Amino acid sequence: MISILSQMWLFFWRDLSIARTYRTVFVVEAVEALFGAATFYYIGRFVDSPGLQQALPQGGTYFAYSLIGFVFLDYLNAALETFDHSLQEARDSGTLEHLLVTQTSLPVFVAGSALYPFVATTLRIAVYLLWSAALFGFPLRSANWLSVGVILLASLLAFSGLGILSSSYLLVFKRGNPAKWFVLGITSIVGGTLFPISTLPDWLQVIARLNPVTYALDATRAALLSGASLATLWRPIATLLLFAAILLPLSLSAFAWAVRRTKTTGTLTHS
Repeated sequence: MISILSQMWLFFWRDLSIARTYRTVFVVEAVEALFGAATFYYIGRFVDSPGLQQALPQGGTYFAYSLIGFVFLDYLNAALETFDHSLQEARDSGTLEHLLVTQTSLPVFVAGSALYPFVATTLRIAVYLLWSAALFGFPLRSANWLSVGVILLASLLAFSGLGILSSSYLLVFKRGNPAKWFVLGITSIVGGTLFPISTLPDWLQVIARLNPVTYALDATRAALLSGASLATLWRPIATLLLFAAILLPLSLSAFAWAVRRTKTTGTLTHS
Protein backbone atom coordinates (compact mmCIF):
# COMPACT_ATOMS: atom_id res chain seq x y z
CA MET A 1 0.00 0.00 0.00
CA ILE A 2 2.86 2.41 0.84
CA SER A 3 4.45 1.65 -2.52
CA ILE A 4 1.17 2.35 -4.35
CA LEU A 5 0.66 5.65 -2.50
CA SER A 6 4.26 6.64 -3.27
CA GLN A 7 3.75 5.96 -6.97
CA MET A 8 0.50 7.96 -7.00
CA TRP A 9 2.27 10.85 -5.22
CA LEU A 10 4.95 10.87 -7.93
CA PHE A 11 2.28 11.17 -10.63
CA PHE A 12 0.65 14.02 -8.67
CA TRP A 13 3.99 15.81 -8.14
CA ARG A 14 4.83 15.47 -11.84
CA ASP A 15 1.57 17.16 -12.87
CA LEU A 16 1.87 19.81 -10.16
CA SER A 17 5.42 20.65 -11.28
CA ILE A 18 4.23 21.09 -14.85
CA ALA A 19 1.30 23.25 -13.75
CA ARG A 20 3.54 25.50 -11.62
CA THR A 21 5.36 26.61 -14.75
CA TYR A 22 2.12 28.22 -15.98
CA ARG A 23 1.27 30.38 -12.95
CA THR A 24 -0.83 32.88 -14.86
CA VAL A 25 -3.29 30.08 -15.62
CA PHE A 26 -4.35 30.01 -11.96
CA VAL A 27 -5.05 33.75 -12.00
CA VAL A 28 -7.00 33.52 -15.24
CA GLU A 29 -9.09 30.62 -13.94
CA ALA A 30 -9.88 32.54 -10.74
CA VAL A 31 -11.13 35.50 -12.79
CA GLU A 32 -13.12 33.17 -15.04
CA ALA A 33 -14.71 31.70 -11.93
CA LEU A 34 -15.86 35.18 -10.89
CA PHE A 35 -17.40 35.79 -14.33
CA GLY A 36 -19.09 32.38 -14.26
CA ALA A 37 -20.55 32.93 -10.80
CA ALA A 38 -21.79 36.39 -11.78
CA THR A 39 -23.42 34.98 -14.93
CA PHE A 40 -25.46 32.44 -12.99
CA TYR A 41 -26.36 35.00 -10.33
CA TYR A 42 -27.92 37.37 -12.85
CA ILE A 43 -29.58 34.53 -14.76
CA GLY A 44 -31.04 33.44 -11.44
CA ARG A 45 -32.38 36.94 -10.73
CA PHE A 46 -34.03 36.93 -14.14
CA VAL A 47 -35.76 33.53 -13.99
CA ASP A 48 -36.64 33.23 -10.28
CA SER A 49 -40.39 32.96 -9.79
CA PRO A 50 -42.73 31.39 -7.20
CA GLY A 51 -43.58 28.56 -9.59
CA LEU A 52 -39.95 27.76 -10.27
CA GLN A 53 -39.02 27.89 -6.60
CA GLN A 54 -41.69 25.29 -5.84
CA ALA A 55 -40.11 23.00 -8.45
CA LEU A 56 -36.66 23.26 -6.90
CA PRO A 57 -35.96 20.31 -4.58
CA GLN A 58 -34.66 22.46 -1.73
CA GLY A 59 -36.98 25.38 -2.40
CA GLY A 60 -33.95 27.69 -2.75
CA THR A 61 -32.96 30.16 -5.41
CA TYR A 62 -32.31 29.23 -8.99
CA PHE A 63 -28.86 30.79 -8.67
CA ALA A 64 -27.78 28.26 -6.03
CA TYR A 65 -29.43 25.40 -7.90
CA SER A 66 -27.87 26.15 -11.29
CA LEU A 67 -24.42 27.04 -9.93
CA ILE A 68 -24.08 23.62 -8.27
CA GLY A 69 -25.18 21.98 -11.51
CA PHE A 70 -22.66 23.94 -13.52
CA VAL A 71 -19.66 23.24 -11.28
CA PHE A 72 -20.58 19.57 -11.09
CA LEU A 73 -20.40 19.38 -14.86
CA ASP A 74 -16.79 20.48 -14.36
CA TYR A 75 -16.18 17.25 -12.44
CA LEU A 76 -17.78 15.15 -15.13
CA ASN A 77 -15.78 16.92 -17.82
CA ALA A 78 -12.59 16.38 -15.80
CA ALA A 79 -13.34 12.67 -15.55
CA LEU A 80 -13.95 12.41 -19.29
CA GLU A 81 -10.95 14.55 -20.29
CA THR A 82 -8.29 13.71 -17.68
CA PHE A 83 -7.39 10.20 -18.79
CA ASP A 84 -7.40 11.11 -22.48
CA HIS A 85 -5.14 14.10 -21.85
CA SER A 86 -2.72 12.15 -19.65
CA LEU A 87 -2.51 9.33 -22.19
CA GLN A 88 -1.98 11.72 -25.11
CA GLU A 89 0.68 13.67 -23.20
CA ALA A 90 2.59 10.51 -22.24
CA ARG A 91 2.45 9.27 -25.82
CA ASP A 92 3.62 12.57 -27.29
CA SER A 93 6.50 12.83 -24.81
CA GLY A 94 7.60 9.25 -25.48
CA THR A 95 7.08 8.08 -21.88
CA LEU A 96 3.94 5.97 -22.38
CA GLU A 97 5.70 2.79 -23.42
CA HIS A 98 8.23 3.11 -20.59
CA LEU A 99 5.46 3.61 -18.02
CA LEU A 100 3.49 0.59 -19.17
CA VAL A 101 6.47 -1.79 -19.06
CA THR A 102 7.43 -0.83 -15.48
CA GLN A 103 6.07 -2.50 -12.36
CA THR A 104 3.45 0.21 -12.05
CA SER A 105 0.06 -1.49 -12.28
CA LEU A 106 -2.65 -0.18 -14.58
CA PRO A 107 -4.95 0.93 -11.72
CA VAL A 108 -2.07 2.91 -10.15
CA PHE A 109 -1.14 4.45 -13.51
CA VAL A 110 -4.75 5.48 -14.11
CA ALA A 111 -5.38 6.76 -10.57
CA GLY A 112 -2.05 8.57 -10.37
CA SER A 113 -2.62 10.33 -13.67
CA ALA A 114 -6.04 11.51 -12.50
CA LEU A 115 -5.00 12.71 -9.06
CA TYR A 116 -3.71 16.19 -9.90
CA PRO A 117 -6.49 17.09 -12.42
CA PHE A 118 -9.18 16.16 -9.90
CA VAL A 119 -7.47 18.13 -7.11
CA ALA A 120 -7.14 21.12 -9.44
CA THR A 121 -10.81 20.82 -10.41
CA THR A 122 -11.82 20.70 -6.75
CA LEU A 123 -9.84 23.88 -6.05
CA ARG A 124 -11.40 25.60 -9.07
CA ILE A 125 -14.88 24.68 -7.83
CA ALA A 126 -13.99 25.95 -4.35
CA VAL A 127 -13.08 29.31 -5.92
CA TYR A 128 -16.46 29.38 -7.69
CA LEU A 129 -18.27 28.78 -4.39
CA LEU A 130 -16.17 31.34 -2.50
CA TRP A 131 -16.83 34.05 -5.08
CA SER A 132 -20.52 33.18 -5.01
CA ALA A 133 -20.73 33.24 -1.22
CA ALA A 134 -18.69 36.44 -0.83
CA LEU A 135 -20.37 38.52 -3.55
CA PHE A 136 -23.71 36.95 -4.43
CA GLY A 137 -25.10 35.44 -1.24
CA PHE A 138 -24.61 31.75 -2.00
CA PRO A 139 -25.65 29.94 1.24
CA LEU A 140 -22.60 28.05 2.55
CA ARG A 141 -23.23 28.29 6.29
CA SER A 142 -25.72 25.41 6.37
CA ALA A 143 -23.53 23.03 4.34
CA ASN A 144 -22.58 19.62 5.72
CA TRP A 145 -18.98 19.36 4.48
CA LEU A 146 -18.52 15.74 5.53
CA SER A 147 -21.46 14.76 3.36
CA VAL A 148 -20.15 16.92 0.50
CA GLY A 149 -16.73 15.25 0.67
CA VAL A 150 -18.15 11.72 0.66
CA ILE A 151 -20.47 12.54 -2.24
CA LEU A 152 -17.63 14.02 -4.30
CA LEU A 153 -15.47 10.96 -3.70
CA ALA A 154 -18.29 8.58 -4.68
CA SER A 155 -19.06 10.74 -7.72
CA LEU A 156 -15.46 10.78 -8.93
CA LEU A 157 -15.27 7.00 -8.64
CA ALA A 158 -18.44 6.67 -10.70
CA PHE A 159 -17.42 9.27 -13.31
CA SER A 160 -13.88 7.93 -13.68
CA GLY A 161 -15.16 4.71 -15.23
CA LEU A 162 -16.53 6.75 -18.14
CA GLY A 163 -13.20 8.56 -18.54
CA ILE A 164 -11.16 5.35 -18.57
CA LEU A 165 -13.46 3.88 -21.22
CA SER A 166 -12.85 7.00 -23.29
CA SER A 167 -9.07 6.64 -22.94
CA SER A 168 -9.35 2.99 -24.01
CA TYR A 169 -11.05 4.17 -27.20
CA LEU A 170 -8.28 6.75 -27.72
CA LEU A 171 -5.58 4.13 -27.22
CA VAL A 172 -7.04 1.86 -29.90
CA PHE A 173 -8.40 4.34 -32.44
CA LYS A 174 -5.90 7.22 -31.85
CA ARG A 175 -8.69 9.80 -31.72
CA GLY A 176 -10.84 11.13 -28.90
CA ASN A 177 -14.07 9.34 -28.19
CA PRO A 178 -17.02 11.30 -29.64
CA ALA A 179 -19.30 9.49 -27.19
CA LYS A 180 -18.01 11.64 -24.31
CA TRP A 181 -19.52 14.74 -25.92
CA PHE A 182 -22.75 12.80 -26.22
CA VAL A 183 -22.56 12.00 -22.50
CA LEU A 184 -21.99 15.67 -21.64
CA GLY A 185 -24.85 16.73 -23.89
CA ILE A 186 -27.27 14.22 -22.42
CA THR A 187 -26.20 15.16 -18.90
CA SER A 188 -26.79 18.86 -19.52
CA ILE A 189 -30.39 18.03 -20.45
CA VAL A 190 -31.43 15.12 -18.23
CA GLY A 191 -28.88 15.33 -15.41
CA GLY A 192 -30.70 18.02 -13.44
CA THR A 193 -27.86 20.48 -13.95
CA LEU A 194 -29.79 23.65 -14.84
CA PHE A 195 -33.40 22.66 -14.11
CA PRO A 196 -35.16 19.97 -12.02
CA ILE A 197 -35.78 16.66 -13.77
CA SER A 198 -39.36 16.82 -12.47
CA THR A 199 -40.02 19.33 -15.27
CA LEU A 200 -39.07 16.74 -17.92
CA PRO A 201 -41.43 14.30 -19.66
CA ASP A 202 -41.76 10.93 -17.94
CA TRP A 203 -39.63 9.07 -20.50
CA LEU A 204 -36.76 11.53 -20.07
CA GLN A 205 -37.02 11.19 -16.30
CA VAL A 206 -36.40 7.45 -16.76
CA ILE A 207 -33.18 8.26 -18.68
CA ALA A 208 -32.20 10.72 -15.96
CA ARG A 209 -32.40 7.97 -13.35
CA LEU A 210 -29.87 5.94 -15.35
CA ASN A 211 -27.36 8.80 -15.13
CA PRO A 212 -25.02 8.91 -12.10
CA VAL A 213 -24.87 12.71 -12.34
CA THR A 214 -28.54 12.90 -11.33
CA TYR A 215 -27.86 11.19 -8.01
CA ALA A 216 -24.64 13.13 -7.45
CA LEU A 217 -26.35 16.48 -7.98
CA ASP A 218 -29.39 15.67 -5.83
CA ALA A 219 -27.13 14.61 -2.96
CA THR A 220 -24.71 17.53 -3.34
CA ARG A 221 -27.51 20.10 -3.35
CA ALA A 222 -29.04 18.51 -0.27
CA ALA A 223 -25.67 18.53 1.55
CA LEU A 224 -24.69 22.07 0.51
CA LEU A 225 -28.04 23.85 0.73
CA SER A 226 -29.85 21.88 3.44
CA GLY A 227 -26.99 20.39 5.48
CA ALA A 228 -28.21 16.84 4.89
CA SER A 229 -26.32 14.16 6.83
CA LEU A 230 -24.76 10.96 5.50
CA ALA A 231 -27.57 8.96 7.11
CA THR A 232 -30.09 10.96 5.07
CA LEU A 233 -28.11 10.65 1.84
CA TRP A 234 -27.20 6.96 2.04
CA ARG A 235 -29.40 6.02 -0.93
CA PRO A 236 -27.85 8.31 -3.61
CA ILE A 237 -24.36 7.61 -2.23
CA ALA A 238 -24.98 3.86 -2.42
CA THR A 239 -26.27 4.30 -5.99
CA LEU A 240 -23.10 6.19 -6.98
CA LEU A 241 -20.93 3.47 -5.45
CA LEU A 242 -22.93 0.88 -7.38
CA PHE A 243 -22.23 2.76 -10.62
CA ALA A 244 -18.54 2.83 -9.64
CA ALA A 245 -18.52 -0.90 -8.80
CA ILE A 246 -19.85 -1.65 -12.29
CA LEU A 247 -18.01 0.94 -14.38
CA LEU A 248 -14.52 0.85 -12.85
CA PRO A 249 -13.79 -2.90 -13.28
CA LEU A 250 -15.37 -2.80 -16.74
CA SER A 251 -13.32 0.24 -17.81
CA LEU A 252 -10.04 -1.08 -16.35
CA SER A 253 -10.57 -4.38 -18.17
CA ALA A 254 -11.22 -2.47 -21.40
CA PHE A 255 -8.08 -0.37 -20.86
CA ALA A 256 -5.96 -3.47 -20.18
CA TRP A 257 -7.32 -5.07 -23.35
CA ALA A 258 -6.55 -1.89 -25.33
CA VAL A 259 -2.96 -1.89 -24.05
CA ARG A 260 -2.48 -5.56 -24.99
CA ARG A 261 -3.97 -4.97 -28.42
CA THR A 262 -1.77 -1.97 -29.21
CA LYS A 263 1.32 -3.82 -28.00
CA THR A 264 0.44 -6.77 -30.24
CA THR A 265 -0.16 -4.55 -33.28
CA GLY A 266 2.86 -2.35 -32.49
CA THR A 267 0.76 0.83 -32.42
CA LEU A 268 1.10 1.72 -28.73
CA THR A 269 3.03 4.92 -29.36
CA HIS A 270 1.37 5.83 -32.67
CA SER A 271 -0.64 9.06 -32.81
